[in-house]
Amino acid sequence: MRKFGLIGYPLSHSFSKKYFTEKFEAEGLNAEYCNFPIESLDELEDILRSEPDLVGLNVTIPYKTAIIPLLDNLTKCAASIQSVNTISIERIGNSWNLKGSNTDVVGCLESIEKHVKGHDMALILGTGGAAKAAYHILEELGLECNFVSRTPDEGDFTYEDLTPEDIWEHSIIINCTPIGMFPKVDAAPDIPYESITPEHVLFDMIYNPAETLFLKNGRKRGATCINGLQMLERQAEESWKIWNS
Repeated sequence: MRKFGLIGYPLSHSFSKKYFTEKFEAEGLNAEYCNFPIESLDELEDILRSEPDLVGLNVTIPYKTAIIPLLDNLTKCAASIQSVNTISIERIGNSWNLKGSNTDVVGCLESIEKHVKGHDMALILGTGGAAKAAYHILEELGLECNFVSRTPDEGDFTYEDLTPEDIWEHSIIINCTPIGMFPKVDAAPDIPYESITPEHVLFDMIYNPAETLFLKNGRKRGATCINGLQMLERQAEESWKIWNS
């Protein structure tokens, strides 16, 4: 049996395990998908040694960038954006070769591409691996992008800096943080929602709940609102292609 899995922390509400388990059952595949909640990447070697049938991993918060020094190779895309969410494992005797890829880019592109026509500026909430994938896509689509971070030296804005005018100018806003994810559904990124208009597009990479407070705030003001489910499904299928190539 081939084994696949997800590393990150925490993993109490993982999309990937449910998605792949249902896929394997529906297609009659002799495969298994497991969650590996690790508090430190120091635990990765133990997983690789104790799971000899493990041939592929997905990577989620908070390790999409931190995992890179532990990998042997990167695809051009993953190297360019310095973010990895898929690892292929090639076994070599008692050792292994790890290749990192990024499929978030494909998922993000297919979720947002049809909504960007007529827009010039985007605001990306967060500066982690998912935010880097969003930046890569939006820049290729010709938009000017700015990051928002809690830390002044990591983003173009901090949440405290954001003004209503900034929101008005950036007509696409993408939440790449876990703020608002189940079970903390009463939370939302701290931005001036009063400046959101029907011309805005709000995209939340969270899929659980289906409508986060971030999206509810946008919907109340007439904005186009998109959740992260399509992106997750597409990036999962792209991971599966990579593992079987």
